[in-house]
Amino acid sequence: MSRESEADPSGEDTLPGVLPEALRAELVAFRRDLHMHPELGNQEFRTTAAIKARLEKAGLEPRVLAVGTGLICDIGTVGAAGGTPVLAMRADIDALPIPDTKTECAYRSTVPDRAHACGHDVHTTVVLGAGLVLAELHRQGLLPRPVRLIFQPAEEVLPGGAADAIEDGALDGVGRIIAVHCDPRVDAGRIGLRQGAITSACDRLEISLDGPGGHTARPHLTTDLVTAAARVVTDVPALVGRRVDTRAGLAVTWGRIESGHAPNVIPQHAELSGTVRCLDIDAWRQAPDIVVAAIDEVANLHRAKSEINYVRGVPPVVNDADVTELLRDAMVARRGETAVEGTEQSLGGEDFSWYLERVPGAMARLGVRTPGERTVRDLHQGDFDADESAITAGVELFTAAALLDAAGR
Repeated sequence: MSRESEADPSGEDTLPGVLPEALRAELVAFRRDLHMHPELGNQEFRTTAAIKARLEKAGLEPRVLAVGTGLICDIGTVGAAGGTPVLAMRADIDALPIPDTKTECAYRSTVPDRAHACGHDVHTTVVLGAGLVLAELHRQGLLPRPVRLIFQPAEEVLPGGAADAIEDGALDGVGRIIAVHCDPRVDAGRIGLRQGAITSACDRLEISLDGPGGHTARPHLTTDLVTAAARVVTDVPALVGRRVDTRAGLAVTWGRIESGHAPNVIPQHAELSGTVRCLDIDAWRQAPDIVVAAIDEVANLHRAKSEINYVRGVPPVVNDADVTELLRDAMVARRGETAVEGTEQSLGGEDFSWYLERVPGAMARLGVRTPGERTVRDLHQGDFDADESAITAGVELFTAAALLDAAGR
């Protein structure tokens, strides 16, 4: 049930923890430094060191994960307050293996073919900023319940670095977890929320097809492997789509197909790769059996030997209703009702979902579009950038959520 009525209807912010102007400027500078020095998954050593140094400067005691990158940092003593489970805030810290194509940007990437084109530098800065504000409140005795900061590596690497963080104790003592993801379709200063699934499941599919080969003049005497590969490409998605409820959105999409070297030679080997995406978590759990069976059927029909590598990725991020309302209440308390909008389910994957397999939580879409901007931008593109006022909005959201969670909201 929505708790909007419990928030101040005027939108006037009466909670402690307002972001000081000096810290706002520092956080913008911190984000720009990360943006200029992007690091890929499990290679985020400089990023980890920068986060660790700033948290230690604030008197906190961050712990680097056993994998060597990423950190966990508690504000207050977890297990205190009668053992009440704490609220965790998660940020992903890795970048993408694509070039930064922004031409007029003083803080564009300095690393060739590497860019923070998904906004992880913003996510990291938001959680860092919230941690610094909450640490000051804790020193003043104004933080009723401990909070955990999780700076996770390798979100862009299947099956994602969330599993490493969880194995290293990231969720020990945690009762709820929250996160944000940049959304270039939402204005800075606003967030998008959705109860239930907000992202898609995403798996990777790699297939090898083999046959004896032969002459293109006599395809009837061998396995016509190129035709077999083509039928897998066209028939498998159709078969899969007829073996689950269409509302589940289970879809196979190909990204690569390779075979052959000469126009008059039927090859002996073909390779295909693609992704499997699914909107429904129950259908996702059935997806490997359904997809593999469909591939085998088509390959066998064309007398091709198939070898299938189905790589499990991530389930959908399914937002808990109560935690979603906590985020709504927090944003309304800071910025009023107009700062919250609905959002649709994305077909993108996000390994924040692995945390939600263990504890209830929610992810909000953090607006990063400059209000009034007409240019259509998207994530995972080399020219991606964010309106940096989104950092302040994200910090306000997380600090208010921590305070409302501690108050039992």
